[in-house]
Amino acid sequence: MVKKSRRPVKEEKQPAPSFRRLDWLDGLRGAAVLAMIAYHFGFDLNYVGWIHQNLQQDRVWMMARTLILGSFLFLAGASFALAQHRNVQLRQHLARIARIAAAAILVTLGSWLVFRDSAIYFGTLHAIAVMGLLLLVLPNWSWGLCFLGMLVIGIDVIYVNQAFNSPALSWLGLRTFKPLTEDYVPLIPWFGACLIGCGAMRATLRSNLLSRWNGADVMPSWLTWTGRHSLAIYLAHQPILLGMLIPLSKLLRS
Repeated sequence: MVKKSRRPVKEEKQPAPSFRRLDWLDGLRGAAVLAMIAYHFGFDLNYVGWIHQNLQQDRVWMMARTLILGSFLFLAGASFALAQHRNVQLRQHLARIARIAAAAILVTLGSWLVFRDSAIYFGTLHAIAVMGLLLLVLPNWSWGLCFLGMLVIGIDVIYVNQAFNSPALSWLGLRTFKPLTEDYVPLIPWFGACLIGCGAMRATLRSNLLSRWNGADVMPSWLTWTGRHSLAIYLAHQPILLGMLIPLSKLLRS
């Protein structure tokens, strides 16, 4: 009898899990982008003198900015948690953070060209880049991260110190006055919104509530597309708006 050789059966390698986007998350980000464009359009109209509003003290404008910015940072934290849950590699996280940091530098340069005395040095994109790095080193908590986020927000309510007025520490927050800049998003309190978003998404993913639904039947495709291209739209919308309004304003005044 000829003995059949038993060769070890090679196990097929399972493909690495891919990042699956959630349409409802992209849709919410798209809605935040549109709200941001509307807010900045009002800001630009005020800048060229077509309307006259005190955006720094008017409660409606201040509330609008708080809600829009808070939504962006909450969704940034939620997106980080989703990417981590889908086993996105560290180098991909770092590449994304590098893209955001590069975009933040462009914002600084662009704002310096238009607003020489109040250029943006630590705005929304700068904050998101730093927050992304911080999330990489924080524990993999869910509700604990939400509690930490509320603590970060609470610190800003009850404590300020003149030491943080220094330009070197200004990005941390806790200043006694707002610096002269067109967009100021310090870590305290705004990192709190990002932490809560990350923690809430982790809790949701661990409960398997999203295992069979991604919101594709709720969010229109154009809104999800806007959310998926939010960084490019963020960079492009102000040059487009100001590029139209400033020449038009000068033309009408001549």
